[in-house]
Amino acid sequence: MTDNETPLDQAMRALAVSAQDESKLALVGQNLPFPTGRIYGGQIMAQAVMAAAASVPKGRTPNSVHGYYLRTGLLDEQVHFDVANLRDGRSYSTRMVDVWQPERAILKALVSFQEAGQEGVEYADSMPGALPEPQSLKSAKDLMAPFADKSAFAAYYARQSPFDIRHITPTIMLGPDKEAQAKDSGRQLVWVRADGPTQGASQTLQRALLALACDQLMMEPALRRTGLSVTTPGISYASIDHAMWWYQDIDMSSWVLFEQNTTVAAHGRALCSAKVYSTEGALLAAMSQEAMIRVPQA
Repeated sequence: MTDNETPLDQAMRALAVSAQDESKLALVGQNLPFPTGRIYGGQIMAQAVMAAAASVPKGRTPNSVHGYYLRTGLLDEQVHFDVANLRDGRSYSTRMVDVWQPERAILKALVSFQEAGQEGVEYADSMPGALPEPQSLKSAKDLMAPFADKSAFAAYYARQSPFDIRHITPTIMLGPDKEAQAKDSGRQLVWVRADGPTQGASQTLQRALLALACDQLMMEPALRRTGLSVTTPGISYASIDHAMWWYQDIDMSSWVLFEQNTTVAAHGRALCSAKVYSTEGALLAAMSQEAMIRVPQA
């Protein structure tokens, strides 16, 4: 990152994957820093959406992505995206994206695109009411800043995250939520927006930014329900698979609300879900993720 480049600038540059030939079916992308020392899963999911979009007819925007994480990625090597054109129908396009580094398959994703303005059935769950305004809540950047010199994880959220994250339910970045554990509840509410302007960005890029953002939050309901946190000694966690559906146009420079929950966990795997709303109450997107979470036995 250059002196004048913000974390959001860096993220948007990383999402601008480069085509290697005129077919736009072979692309490469650069990596964003992440405190685990491995490629952040949200990065390659968002890049896969952008890579798939490069060969899609104009007027079609991403409507879903289903991704399966195969191996961790290495931060010091660029990422390759091989795109297969499965179908271009009258109103839908489908692409398969193989994400890899030399001798390392990282992600396999199916991305679907839909022609804008399609008509049909329409309904949505209502946004929760009586919520505090985002500006009244402390940001993750401010919460983590006092610990940034002692923890790479804290330093990332204080200095390198491209998003402004503000928890309505108590954050588990600093410790477990014992009240949620006692109530057997993983429900959480979080305001999120890009930490800078995104106006003028294509709708495909706005939706990819949401994919990038959501992976920073998707495991939290499972940690909350089980009385764990990212600070739990010896904890290990990783995304196994991820699905996202977009329903409305998105502006990531505006606040969006994540309403999240988790319904089941077994064999070290937890299923988490989320609905994403605009401040006006429109349901913008929905998503699910299965995560592997393990802690050492006492």
